[in-house]
Amino acid sequence: MTASEAYAELVRRSKELGVLNSCAGVLNWDHQTYMPRNGGALRGEQMAFLASLSHQKFTDPKVGELLGTVEASDLVRNPESDAGANVRELRRGYDRATKIPQALVEELARVTTQAQQVWEQAKKKNDYPSFRPLLEQVVKLKREEANAVGFKEHPYNALIEEYEPGTTVAELKTLFAGLTAELAPLVRKIVASPKQPDKSVLEREFPVDRQKVFAEAAAVAIGFDFHSGRLDTTAHPFCSGFGPGDCRITTRYNPRFFNEAFFGVLHETGHAMYEQNLPTDHFGTPLGVACSFGIHESQSRLWENQVGRGRPFWDHFYPRLQQTFPSALTDVSKEAFYFAINDVRPSLIRVEADEATYNLHIALRFELELALLSGDLTTGDLPGAWAERFEALLGLKVPDDARGCLQDIHWSFGGIGYFPTYTLGNLYAAQLMDAVRREFGDGIEEDFRRGDFTRLKGWLNQHVHRHGQRYRAGELCQRATGAPLSPKPFLSYLNEKFSALYGVC
Repeated sequence: MTASEAYAELVRRSKELGVLNSCAGVLNWDHQTYMPRNGGALRGEQMAFLASLSHQKFTDPKVGELLGTVEASDLVRNPESDAGANVRELRRGYDRATKIPQALVEELARVTTQAQQVWEQAKKKNDYPSFRPLLEQVVKLKREEANAVGFKEHPYNALIEEYEPGTTVAELKTLFAGLTAELAPLVRKIVASPKQPDKSVLEREFPVDRQKVFAEAAAVAIGFDFHSGRLDTTAHPFCSGFGPGDCRITTRYNPRFFNEAFFGVLHETGHAMYEQNLPTDHFGTPLGVACSFGIHESQSRLWENQVGRGRPFWDHFYPRLQQTFPSALTDVSKEAFYFAINDVRPSLIRVEADEATYNLHIALRFELELALLSGDLTTGDLPGAWAERFEALLGLKVPDDARGCLQDIHWSFGGIGYFPTYTLGNLYAAQLMDAVRREFGDGIEEDFRRGDFTRLKGWLNQHVHRHGQRYRAGELCQRATGAPLSPKPFLSYLNEKFSALYGVC
């Protein structure tokens, strides 16, 4: 077999796996939206079967032979070529997958499917003990995965690699220590400022049916294609990109709090536009897959915060919002509303946290994940450890587990190592927007005031979306912004924005 034939066969197999994994994605979406509660056991078996089948196909020794043939050829001489990038990432995935026993893959799929369903009920009932046995299993299985894959220094390094290749615990510890040192004083100054917004204007009656219409209109305006996607309701908002022509987002509505659904929709729309603008001809191969979870998160945080919580965005949308909710907002000025949606104060719930405190929530979860995985913290002691560290970081007492260690879905689906990508996403988002503003100047803000987001979306299509996994995250950032990832643009953005709002410096 020639190298060209071997590469063609690799691509064929990879695309076949893409279709298979998209089937599992549809089942997972259904699991979190419309599946009847009693379907959990069967769904667990379905997910375990598909995970096992995918693992078998990917770890077939023939895949290793094909990779070896192509790697020994001139096809991969240029590491940034289609073949060079696809083979590099397929090799990384293959080497990892072949180290994980098939039985472990099946058990993880089965346990995490059950755990997600139990978590949802445990959160509703504030019943951590009912969830703890499954969390114990998840942590145990993720330790087994880390040991199977192999790691240096800390088992967490094996797990973060799945979400953000090349990132290490040592780097993350340095990053979080530096951010916490900068953010904590800023938050203290903001909280102490006599100038504070009236957040109650967001806690009036906002009928859910009107919220849905307004949120969908905003999603369309910034670039979401509803002919290739849909918006549904779930317990924990998420985005599922099944492939070309089918990307679905979810949110949750609160009739007494405007922010919860609207900014959730902007967030998930950012994810969705990444998925909808990946190169369709590369679907199923690394070139048709997002660069990393941190880069993916940068797209959601960019649209949610850098754009959606900016004044120019509301210069355009606020009159329409007042027309949609006249009884709630007729007496609220645009400036009062803008100040309210940028309220900064320590809060219990991560997904409702403001831009200044959000990364403190992530720092907490990162600390606890490290301790759980290493065995320094037991699942029995998790609620107490959460409450203690939360008060130390954010100054609030945690009233119950539903608003404490049960608030996130991630541990139930085995996403240990996932949380740090949220902070990386915030940093990438700020750096990308800084590059956009340097290129277009004040013109980009004028676009937003007119409700025109095509230039920003086009820039992201050009510099982020179309590349898939051609470049690793650090290289993509360097190429798009002209500099390696740095927290400076993010911290400068926060200081400039909140100093103006709160009169602090």
